[in-house]
Amino acid sequence: MAQLIFLIILIGGGWMIYKKFIKDAEKLTARSRQREQERQTGAIGTLEKDPVTGEYRVKKDEE
Repeated sequence: MAQLIFLIILIGGGWMIYKKFIKDAEKLTARSRQREQERQTGAIGTLEKDPVTGEYRVKKDEE
């Protein structure tokens, strides 16, 4: 019985690590595509509108 519980925990942990890896890889790919697009257009950064003040500012990288 203990072996079955250990196996379930091991598989669950492996699945969580796999999902985290995929999420990080997608985030890295999206960031890479954005930077490549900025490089092609000669942009310094991407602007985003502040909903409170209505001003545009350079978007910060979320890490």
